[in-house]
Amino acid sequence: MEFSTQILLTDVANRQRIERHTRLPFADADLAKKGNDKACVMQYARERGIDVPTTYVVSDIEQITMIAKEVAYPILIKPRNSSGSRGIVFVKEREELLTSYLKVHKEYPFPIIQEYIPDGGEVYGVGLLLNFQSEIRASFVYKRLRSHPVRGGPSTLRESVKREDIREIAGSFMKSLRWTGVAHVEFKIDPRDRKPKLLEVNPRFWGSLQLAIESGVDFPFLLYKMAMEGDIEPVMDYNVGVRCRWLIPGDLLHFIKNPERLRLKPSFFDFKTKDDIISLSDPMPVIGRISSVLAFLYDKEMKNLLHG
Repeated sequence: MEFSTQILLTDVANRQRIERHTRLPFADADLAKKGNDKACVMQYARERGIDVPTTYVVSDIEQITMIAKEVAYPILIKPRNSSGSRGIVFVKEREELLTSYLKVHKEYPFPIIQEYIPDGGEVYGVGLLLNFQSEIRASFVYKRLRSHPVRGGPSTLRESVKREDIREIAGSFMKSLRWTGVAHVEFKIDPRDRKPKLLEVNPRFWGSLQLAIESGVDFPFLLYKMAMEGDIEPVMDYNVGVRCRWLIPGDLLHFIKNPERLRLKPSFFDFKTKDDIISLSDPMPVIGRISSVLAFLYDKEMKNLLHG
C-alpha cells in the first residue's frame, strides 16, 4: 500500500465514516504523517536513547553556512518525506553542500542533513505488525545483500535472519509511538562502534515484503485477519536463510552498475532465488513492472534513479 493511500484511509473525517462499517488497522493520520517524517523520527528516537546518525533539521536556508562548517563529510541530504532513494543526495565536500541543498529544497522543502554512516556495516530491515493496543503481533528481520543504487537505495537482494537485538529496538520504538498496523524500520550497523543506527521508519508495507511472506510471515493476511477478528495470535518465528530479490529492474541494474559484477556473492546468476514479482502462475505483475520501467524513462527523477 502506498503511503498516500494510507493517509486517505486514515484521514480523520473519512476514518469516522468508514469505521461505522469496519475496522481500520492503521495508525491515525497525524501519527502516520509523523512516522513518515524523517526529522520527527530521528528526534523521537534520540529522545528515547536509540542510536541514530547525527541529523540537522533545517528551518532557514541561512543555517546551511553554519552547518557546512560543523559537519564531517561525506554527508547525506534527505527529503523529510519520500520513499526509496528519491531526492537523496550524497555530498562529499563543504563546497557542494549549499548548491546541493538548494537543489533538493526546490523539490522537497527543507530536507534534513544527516551524517553518512561509513561503508562496511550491514543494513537490516524489521517488519512489524502491531494490534489496536500497540502490542506486537508479527515481526520479521532481514539483511540487505544488494541494492540499487549500489551505494545505497532500495534493496534488490535480501536474506531472512535472526537479530533479536535489532528486532527488540524496532519493536520497543514502535510500541512507544502507540502504533497500530504494519511498519518497517531500517537500521545500519556503524562499523566504527558496531552499534545499529536507526535510519528511518516506513509507516506502510515495504518493498521487500515478499521475502517475509516466503519466510513464513504473511503480513497482508495477518493484517486482514486482525482487522476482521480484532486481534491475532503472535507470529514471531520464521525460516532463516531465505533469499528473495527484485530482479526487474533492481538487481539487473545493480549488476550493470557494479564493477564487481562478476564476483558478486551470492552470484547474480543464481536464478533459483525467489523473486518479488516473477511467477509463472501469475505473469501479469511482470508485464506491469516492465511497462512501469518504460514509463520511468520519461520521468527525469526516476530516470536518474534507474541510472544509479
